[in-house]
Amino acid sequence: MKHYLETADAVLTELHTSEAGLTASEAADRLVKQGPNRLDDPPKPTLLARFLEQFRNPMILVLLAAAVISGITGVIEDGRLDADVFIILFVVLANAVLGVYQENKAEAAIEALQAMSASHSRVKRSGEVIVVPSAELVPGDVIELEAGDNVPADCRLLTAAALKAEESALTGESVPVDKDTAQLSGGEIPLGDRRNMLYMGSSIAYGRAEAVVTATGMQTEMGKIAGAIANAEDDETPLQKSLSQLSKILSVAVLVICVLILGISVLQMISAQGRITMPGFLSSFMIAVSLAVAAIPEGLAAVVTVVLSIGVTNMSKRGAIIRRLTAVEALGCAQVICSDKTGTLTQNKMTVVQERTDAPALLAEAMALCCDAALNTDGSVTGEPTEAALVAYAYKNGLKKYEREETMPRVAEAPFDSLRKMMSTVHKKDGGYVQYTKGAPDEVLRRCTQILTENGVREITTADKEIILTQNKEMADQALRVLMAAYRTMDSLPEDTSPAALEHDLIYIGMTGMIDPVRPEVKDAIGLCRTAGIRPVMITGDHRDTAVAIAKELGILGEGQKALTGAELNEISDEEFDAHVADYSVYARVQPEHKVRIVNAWRKQNMTTAMTGDGVNDAPSIKSADIGVGMGITGTDVTKNVADMVLTDDNFATIVGAVEEGRRIYDNIRKAIQFLLSSNLSEVLCIFIATLGLGSLTNGAFRIFSPVHLLWINLITDCFPAAALGMEKAEDGIMKRKPRSSSAHIFSDGLGINLLWQGMLITALTLISYVIGAKTSPEAGTTMAFITLSCCEMLHSWNMRSLKGSVFTIKHRNPALLGSIMLSVALTLPVLLIPALRNIFSLVPLTVSEYLTAAGLSVLILITVEIVKAITRTANKQA
Repeated sequence: MKHYLETADAVLTELHTSEAGLTASEAADRLVKQGPNRLDDPPKPTLLARFLEQFRNPMILVLLAAAVISGITGVIEDGRLDADVFIILFVVLANAVLGVYQENKAEAAIEALQAMSASHSRVKRSGEVIVVPSAELVPGDVIELEAGDNVPADCRLLTAAALKAEESALTGESVPVDKDTAQLSGGEIPLGDRRNMLYMGSSIAYGRAEAVVTATGMQTEMGKIAGAIANAEDDETPLQKSLSQLSKILSVAVLVICVLILGISVLQMISAQGRITMPGFLSSFMIAVSLAVAAIPEGLAAVVTVVLSIGVTNMSKRGAIIRRLTAVEALGCAQVICSDKTGTLTQNKMTVVQERTDAPALLAEAMALCCDAALNTDGSVTGEPTEAALVAYAYKNGLKKYEREETMPRVAEAPFDSLRKMMSTVHKKDGGYVQYTKGAPDEVLRRCTQILTENGVREITTADKEIILTQNKEMADQALRVLMAAYRTMDSLPEDTSPAALEHDLIYIGMTGMIDPVRPEVKDAIGLCRTAGIRPVMITGDHRDTAVAIAKELGILGEGQKALTGAELNEISDEEFDAHVADYSVYARVQPEHKVRIVNAWRKQNMTTAMTGDGVNDAPSIKSADIGVGMGITGTDVTKNVADMVLTDDNFATIVGAVEEGRRIYDNIRKAIQFLLSSNLSEVLCIFIATLGLGSLTNGAFRIFSPVHLLWINLITDCFPAAALGMEKAEDGIMKRKPRSSSAHIFSDGLGINLLWQGMLITALTLISYVIGAKTSPEAGTTMAFITLSCCEMLHSWNMRSLKGSVFTIKHRNPALLGSIMLSVALTLPVLLIPALRNIFSLVPLTVSEYLTAAGLSVLILITVEIVKAITRTANKQA
């Protein structure tokens, strides 16, 4: 039943109730059948489920496979599990625990932000008004509402006195809407235009009412939105996609290389011995396992988690709570930010910004006294937003309403109604009485016969009215809400204080223009978005003129871009809209389903899309977007529950900070990947080349490195510096480049080529070191190669502070990286110098010259990379 199309009596009949309300027993029965009046909580995964979810990452699965292989070969060869197994499992478990901890921490922060609304309601039961928990309301209950009350359920109005409802959370309309009991006609009427209905999630801004509950819980409009959210599925972020691709590549590469090396080793064995022996096969198999360990960057998953966690911590300090680790990185490649206007781009606080009068002091007095908003002693204002703006305007001009009311008490009034579009109040003043009238300019002006000017009061002329109407239009064209004030004086209080008796022969004072002003920091944030190549889009439930004015002020509506209403969007097919979505930067008078359609249209263009907002009406589109951003202060619980990131300060500019942080994080992850994979590649090539070139010397069982050497380098020499690279500050100009495409491969922009030649260079330096040491003994060669490879990695991590710029020109410092290199040195030296540890690693003592040679060779990686980066920069400038 579309209750807004029916009479109040018909609705009562339909719900089997009356104006006296339900009986207590009937209400109890309906509560059992209908369930409590609350929204379903989104299902939360158990702690175990969250822990297991961390293992779905392909990289983690590859690591687990390496552990299994290492464990099996260890048992076969030595009858016990190698230390490799425990090291890998420790890395995997630490990564999972860190991920679960961060998610739980974010959830706890979100729950701390949530607040209960409309916890109790005044309801009629058998004709008596009682207070019950809002959760116990049922369809058919008759409730009483007044200014300041939250609407606890969807309702059809039975009575309404000067009623206005704040519905911005549902419709995006920043100005409270007038409500009445009249039956509507027509077909499907937009929610924002259903003047005889009240909805859960809204609040009463002015007046009072009685209403019958028509829907509760998940059957309300808010509940339907919450239900639609549950149907949307989470997509992988660009980083997750990139890491999945990397994991698949590594998995295939590991399998191919292992099989290839095992086959070559076996053929060498057959060639040398004429047959396959079990010891020889196990030795060859261990070479393949060494390759598997070498090819897999054991620390990458942990490093990515640490880098993202650092980003989460940084963002929390800047006013954002990250609910998913990968959401920070995803913001870094945002190409479109679709933002709700009310409360996000604007302050959701009506403010007088212009006035037209020759008597500003009297205009302020008239506006402040002819309204029901109240000024508190602390300077705050309580009341309906429009009237609160007028009282605040008077306060700003030095008039304290509560003081003026003591000397000019209100003695009569003609309340506002939507037909007259004005209200009047009568006050005592100087032994007589003064009447102030405020309202819609055209209506008030029709009742004015005189005008107050700098020279006093005189008859109002046609020319005066034309000037006034022109001024009104100028303000209206700026999307300002204009109110006019007039007055007249009386010697005595009239007996008849009806609107008709009061509102005539008025003296024009002036007009005020008000608007929900933009947040002061947003314009700069929008400009930075433009510089960063990000397209801002405004989506609002407000009228087109208001939306366009705000968009132009902020710089959202650019040259050649258009505004579109929800009604116009309904007339456009999906195919046509998808083709022309880039033409529109402003959407006005939209419904929740429109917002989802807009977000999805951008995503179909392969544009990474973020959606911000605070109201319930934003929740489905926030869920559908690549990155959903909710507001922590003004945001509804439904919105915060589905957002990937919640802004604790409701500041749009914080999103721009998140974009910068996301770009920094992705840059640093790429640095870590290039650093780690070039190391892994060098290890693979060392073993591969040594097996091919030197395997025949040991009957196919030669190993330059064993798994323990490679794990030490991967987890100690590599992991600490890689994690420290995640703390590198953003490079200059990071917000002046275009966002990367979500489909861009992680090896793009030269990363793949760079890690290839850098890995080959490290390989060459390591093999040269081995050959030099092997003149003494194979063990000495392995020891020198171990030193050279370890030192190369430490110095190469310094190279990676910038993928393109010189590390010697970076202005900021990274003490964490310097500390991690020193820690790696401190942990590696005992392995080389303490006999017991040296024996575990099958290393041998070297001469001073051998130590210096092995370490000195590694310096070439720093010098060579700097030279290549300089040549590349020069070539790019010339191009």
